[in-house]
Amino acid sequence: MAKFEVHKELADKAYEAVSLAKASGKIRKGVNESTKAIERGMAKLVVVAADVQPEEVVMHLPVLCDEKKVPCVFVPSKDELGKAAGIGVPTSSIAVTEEGEGRGVVSDLAKKLAKK
Repeated sequence: MAKFEVHKELADKAYEAVSLAKASGKIRKGVNESTKAIERGMAKLVVVAADVQPEEVVMHLPVLCDEKKVPCVFVPSKDELGKAAGIGVPTSSIAVTEEGEGRGVVSDLAKKLAKK
């Protein structure tokens, strides 16, 4: 089983970015919606839960993000990701398509991810 690398600081920023974008911008929820947002060039940030089983469900997202030059970050929990997105169920991935008030957080996160 592959383990995705999760940094606590980056995960916290990602949850914050999703929460802010949900409140004042636009997000796409789920693997299919995230994939479409990336392929259509709409995604500004993609957040993927590391605890998805089987992991094959989300394995294509980091590769696709890399191809399309979209920042991609892993977070430890799909439950927490669902809460940050304001939905009552866990979600495997979120694509931020309009940052809204989260613009600064998304930008900061993208810079930190580019350094890695």
